[in-house]
Amino acid sequence: MDGIVIRYAYDGDEAAWQRVIDGFLAAIAADPQVQGRFRYVVTVGTDGVARTHIGRWDSEETLQTLQGRDYFATFSAAVQGFAGDTLEATRMHVYGETG
Repeated sequence: MDGIVIRYAYDGDEAAWQRVIDGFLAAIAADPQVQGRFRYVVTVGTDGVARTHIGRWDSEETLQTLQGRDYFATFSAAVQGFAGDTLEATRMHVYGETG
């Protein structure tokens, strides 16, 4: 399984940020071609500013399908707007995990 870790700082309008995150998660859940094949976790640091997104997918086909969706383009642009120049993204390969 491959994935990505995205980190950034955001201290703006929390309600606007939450709408974007909730909309993306709902779109994934409603998309039968990526549901269960693409997993996404979003965290907020205890400081309320540090944000981390962890995405994992089962195949490059799933990733390409996701990246071709309008909802992905909208989400990606919004996150870039929230993050500004603080955005850091690292592709990864999942080596192991627990249950």
